[in-house]
This record gives sequence, structure tokens and C-alpha cells, in this order.
Amino acid sequence: MVASDAFADFLREHLAPLGRVTMRRMFGKTGVFCDGVMLGMVTENTLYFRVDDQNRVTFKEARSFPPLNYAKKGSTIDLSFWRVPERLFDEPDELVTWAQAALAAAHRVAAKRERTAPKRKVKPQPK
Repeated sequence: MVASDAFADFLREHLAPLGRVTMRRMFGKTGVFCDGVMLGMVTENTLYFRVDDQNRVTFKEARSFPPLNYAKKGSTIDLSFWRVPERLFDEPDELVTWAQAALAAAHRVAAKRERTAPKRKVKPQPK
């Protein structure tokens, strides 16, 4: 399920210190983007932030919840998005701190993808 309009508005307002926050429906969920980089996902009005090896310590509290996942061919695939504890919605400064860590992870993922993407050949323009 995607984020409700009210939850999306709440996130845009509370995450505004990060930059331009936008939402986009993806795979039956809602992607949370800051300046074009996906830092989180929402499903059933539950927020998940991107996690990697460098920010796991920041998100240690979130380890008690299962990561965002989906079923594929009879097995469960865990994604690198961990559930944000509900208490953070009452602590906006800490929510932004978590979001900054998630955004940093999102930038690292984006940079890694750029380095490993195959180079496109440029076709010569006809004269």
C-alpha cells in the first residue's frame, strides 16, 4: 500500500530541512526522495529508511523490526530499508538526524551504481 496523502504531507514537512522532498509510487509502495535520491520507502503509512554498512549503528534501534521485504518465487527478499521507530515522529530533530544518515547511504548507493554502470557508447551524428 502507498502512503496516504496526510502521511506524505507529514513527511514532506518534517523532512524539509534535508532539501526538496518528493514522493513517488513504486512497486505498490511509495518512494521517499530528497533532491532526486531515494532515502526511504513507505508502505501502509510505515516509514523505512535506507541502511548500509556505514549507518547501521545509527539505526541499531530499528533492528528489532524486520526490514522492508517482498515475496518472490516462494521466498522473502529483505531490502536495505529499516523501519523507523514510531517515537521519532514525536521527536522531529531526531527524525531529521536519522533521515540525514539514510540520505548519506542513498548517496553512497547512487555513487556506487554510477561507478559500476556499463558505459554507453556514443553514436556518431550523421552529417
